Amino acid sequence: MENCEKQAFQQAIYDIVCLIPAGRATSYGAIAKAIGFSNFSRMVGKVMSHCPSNTNIPAHRVVNSQGVLSAKGAFDTQQQLLEAEGVVIKNDKIQKWKVVFWDPMKEL
Repeated sequence: MENCEKQAFQQAIYDIVCLIPAGRATSYGAIAKAIGFSNFSRMVGKVMSHCPSNTNIPAHRVVNSQGVLSAKGAFDTQQQLLEAEGVVIKNDKIQKWKVVFWDPMKEL
């Protein structure tokens, strides 16, 4: 990907993440699929790992496909932010994942 394409890819990810409602979460793969790159979930994860913390992008609402918190080095913060929104987490995993899961392909 060229720099301009990388920026567009990154912005598309951030645009979707900004739409995730409080109290809900989605996966890297669901975001990748929603932006038309269904095989790029790892790239979505990489972009999210570099998400600036001084923005309004709710990066804490993005987890792996099983509902497991996956923001390396930021588990405590991610868990605290999700729990403040009413999401129940046990052993780094979102409980009632199928209820909490926000599918951008169905909900946009």
